[in-house]
Amino acid sequence: MKAQLSKFDSIRPFEPEELPEVYDRLLANPQFQAVVKYLYPQVPMEAVAQKMKACKTNLDFQKAFCYGFIKDILAKMGRGCELDYAAIDREKRHTFLSNHRDIVLDSGILDVMLIDAGFATTCEIAIGDNLLALPWVKDLVRVNKSFIVKRGLPLRDMLLASKLMSEYMHFAITEKQENIWIAQRSGRAKDSNDRTSEGVLKMMVMGGTGTPAERLKELRIVPLSLSYEYDPCDYLKAMEFQQKRDDENWKKGPQDDLISMQTGIYGYKGHVHFHCAPCLNDYLDSLPADISKEEFFTRVAEYIDHEIHRNYRLYPCNYVALDELRGTSDHADHYSAEDKEFFDRYVEGQLAKVNLPHADMPYLHERILTMYANPAINYLNASR
Repeated sequence: MKAQLSKFDSIRPFEPEELPEVYDRLLANPQFQAVVKYLYPQVPMEAVAQKMKACKTNLDFQKAFCYGFIKDILAKMGRGCELDYAAIDREKRHTFLSNHRDIVLDSGILDVMLIDAGFATTCEIAIGDNLLALPWVKDLVRVNKSFIVKRGLPLRDMLLASKLMSEYMHFAITEKQENIWIAQRSGRAKDSNDRTSEGVLKMMVMGGTGTPAERLKELRIVPLSLSYEYDPCDYLKAMEFQQKRDDENWKKGPQDDLISMQTGIYGYKGHVHFHCAPCLNDYLDSLPADISKEEFFTRVAEYIDHEIHRNYRLYPCNYVALDELRGTSDHADHYSAEDKEFFDRYVEGQLAKVNLPHADMPYLHERILTMYANPAINYLNASR
């Protein structure tokens, strides 16, 4: 296995024997030290170093540092959190293919809930290299069981990188016996209209052996629905919509993702529900053997979308947003006057955080309503 592993050295998480050297590198980095002092102001650096060096595996590190941090965030900035995994076999490894709301917490909360549910291990996490400009951050995420998704490459290099990543995912599931978390598309769905990219599925079948269906079956894909009652980054996403509308050449700056990460972690989330659909393998077996490749990917993507949409947990705010967006009260039986008042006050508070020089408030308000309404629209369509 070691010989096979070396093929993936440029993208894979660190192996246990590599951790001591990486810990030393992190502990010597002034920026990492500053982050540690911010997170643990009362704890001497020597004690943090001792605790890190006691972690012999990546899972040890997650349990020692990440687990408590995320539990604390959820306790302070949420009001309940659960994972419904009744549809899957806890003893098997899976590729959790999910909608994407929060850069850090989607996979982080899933890992915490897998530990709480008694799963044997957490997930290896697909993370874009656009988030890893700083070498110490790249070190840290690879300690935290992340593998690197290379972005912004020329076409030929992108194909090679996609093939390597696909081969690594198959290796992680079959040889390393790890779970995987990967978003259903590149980047977060800023308007919460979650759709699976066929490109993600096509990347997945670049590794493995056999037909496209057999290659996907090897990954044991589980469509995972993430439902946050409130998204702390909603106003940032709305701002991004206006900036793109007003300037077609607008691009996010290096600080934008960092602001989104910080806002997403420390902002109010309300209730959080994660829901596993059944593993995709039975569905893949039901597809006709003579299906064309083009139709195969389209149908699989549509089926995953349906599974994610039907397993959303909807909250009163989703129905309030849908009625306000459409100017109706069609779904008023799903919320109270107090629910509506709370949501309106919340949106007003989020819009007050907007700091664009020419903020188009009616447009920004519509964008935020759309973010909260789309899960309800998709859920209602999938439930028919």
